[in-house]
Amino acid sequence: MLLPIALLAVLLQALPAPAGRAAISVTAASRSIQPGELVVLTIAASDPAAPVRVRAFDREWPTFTDGTRGLRALIGIDLGVRPGRYAVEIDAGSARTTYPLTVKIRAFPTRRLTVDPNLVNPPADALERIARENRELERVWAEPSDVRLWDGPFVRPVPDPANSAFGTRSFYNGEPRTPHGGADFSSPEGTPIATPNAGRVALAQSRYFTGGTVVVDHGLGLFSLFAHLSRIDVRTGDVVKTGTVIGAVGATGRVTGPHLHWAVRANGARVDPLSLLSVLGVDSPRPERPKRRPNIHDRD
Repeated sequence: MLLPIALLAVLLQALPAPAGRAAISVTAASRSIQPGELVVLTIAASDPAAPVRVRAFDREWPTFTDGTRGLRALIGIDLGVRPGRYAVEIDAGSARTTYPLTVKIRAFPTRRLTVDPNLVNPPADALERIARENRELERVWAEPSDVRLWDGPFVRPVPDPANSAFGTRSFYNGEPRTPHGGADFSSPEGTPIATPNAGRVALAQSRYFTGGTVVVDHGLGLFSLFAHLSRIDVRTGDVVKTGTVIGAVGATGRVTGPHLHWAVRANGARVDPLSLLSVLGVDSPRPERPKRRPNIHDRD
């Protein structure tokens, strides 16, 4: 069971605007301001009819209305962002303000694994498949739903604890590979996987590195990817609700044992799923399974 993590809340009030001009206030909530974290901005402008634009990390971030909380935007700090001071630029009609994000250093662990050599340096006859699958996934990231599809808080896809750190630097058979871009959950093979929130299935297929894989588009650039499934229970295009079973935990693809790999993309940024649960989720206590120490590892 994951323990609740207190959110870091920072309030920035725009300087008083001259008479007759609009003003903007911004509230930000996050687990921390580090690579791999999700920051939720709540924006209030004195001219509520003005369109609001949010820009940070050289890209535009969509906004949405979240019930009584008002206008919000999700800002993902990508795994590869360097520590330093960054600006979130917010425009609302004639008003403009800048919200500062000071990204702090985040230390990531290192792991060394021994796996099938063909999953480290694939044979020539697998290269075309890998390239095709990479193109397919890039198209998914590039074509999110332009409306919000998720509804209510996010929940854990399985009841088991996460036991492989997001961002871990990996060496497979002594060779460095891309950092671990998700969270691993130590679930036994066959455990049902439930969608953490509503959305549309953007991809459902077996892939070379990630095995049985399902991607759910939650809308507005927010995606969940689930890997290494032993079976897939949905098809591309299916509409799912929070808790819909999309498949079962397995050990397919580049792994050393059964587990669930859950990765999250926010407008292209690789963010820790546990950060998503911290700022937009309900991580309610659930019965724990018997303690065990599986050797679980995978590729992004």
